[in-house]
Amino acid sequence: MLVPAAGGLRRGNRRVIDLDERLSRLQGRGRLPSVVAGVLSAGSLTWVGGAGEVPGPPDDTQYRIGSITKTLVAVTVMRLRDEGLLALTDPIGRFVPEAGYAEASVRDLLAHVSGMQSEPVGSWWERSPGVPVPDLLAANTSAGRVADTGSYYHYSNLGFALLGEAVARLRGRPWFEVVADELLVPLGMTRTSYLPVAPHAQGYSVDHFHETLTEEPHQDTGAMAPAGQAWSTVADLARWADFLATGHETVLARETLDEMATLQAPAEGYGLGLRLMDVRGTAYAGHTGSMPGFLASLFVDRSRRDGVVALANATTGLPAESVPRLLLGEHAPPRAEPWVPTTVVPEAVTGLPGLWFWGHTALELRWHHGVLRLHQPGEVRDAYEFEVRADGTIVGTVGYHRGETMHVHRRPDGSVSHLVCATFVYTRIPYDPDVPIPGGHPA
Repeated sequence: MLVPAAGGLRRGNRRVIDLDERLSRLQGRGRLPSVVAGVLSAGSLTWVGGAGEVPGPPDDTQYRIGSITKTLVAVTVMRLRDEGLLALTDPIGRFVPEAGYAEASVRDLLAHVSGMQSEPVGSWWERSPGVPVPDLLAANTSAGRVADTGSYYHYSNLGFALLGEAVARLRGRPWFEVVADELLVPLGMTRTSYLPVAPHAQGYSVDHFHETLTEEPHQDTGAMAPAGQAWSTVADLARWADFLATGHETVLARETLDEMATLQAPAEGYGLGLRLMDVRGTAYAGHTGSMPGFLASLFVDRSRRDGVVALANATTGLPAESVPRLLLGEHAPPRAEPWVPTTVVPEAVTGLPGLWFWGHTALELRWHHGVLRLHQPGEVRDAYEFEVRADGTIVGTVGYHRGETMHVHRRPDGSVSHLVCATFVYTRIPYDPDVPIPGGHPA
């Protein structure tokens, strides 16, 4: 059962109310079906909020965390290093000799400076059924190299698939079993899993023009899983964020985490499996994550143990790297009305939403909250709005076209040729040669 999320662990506190409002603005501006977030103060989860329709408690509903999974793998690799089972200078081929980039070091892979391509050969791995490790290794030779090893930072999901396989071979069992036993259990992260466990969110993509929802598949990504498979909750990730700040006596020492949170030249804003950011003079470590239908953000100020976690079930719309600034910074996100997805598109609107041109000027026509909105791409503040009346007539209600009727010209097959409102002609391509244009077509 879907229930509106209740934001905030503490009520009546001005800062809590401000955080609720900020999260609501992120939901409205990003067109997010739901978003949940938590704030840590001195290592404790002091606020949890939700906006949109969250299918369970905001702190305990699972979302896919995408590349935050890489931080789990990186910590496991560093445990192996501290045990003396590997060195950061070791080539990955020592542990996975079939790897196409066998000469790249463990450090190179952790810091994304190996020179290997970003994605594996084959179909879009995040949205496709996963392949076995032998198939992944056989398909990905060094032919996909984009740079010499160590020459520059180039983010590689493939690199973390190799690291996960190295963990599996050194421990003699699947990499996530190792993560669960050696990291999640000691840290009490009982709601972090390989596959979703209810209550969990469904991932969606949001149609750009109609604002309808399309369910995204929750694939088991197989050999690529170390790059982005895991599911988790705000409460569990808050524990993980504080661990990244303080360490844990049975998981990983604070000194090793200090090493992981040190910039690895020539990486840009990246340590050993951790993203590093400066927000108005405050250093944050953590990671962002994305998978089809999901976005995630986790960052912590390691010196103060202050941090923030945010999870959303949409492919786009949450500015993950900006979450610390937008939720904790001085300036709140721009105001936005709460967003709800479209469930019904009137017949009169069929074929209208999309990209249009007035001369050479590009404009978007969106079906939004029951009205048509015409505006420059990405900018909705100065939109012209139109209502669709019961008889199918489209009439302007806001902006220059207020009170004017928009006439829809359709081809014999029913597809939309062009729109005319007063003397304004809107076409699918600039100065469409098949559409009468006032003053004629440019030479």
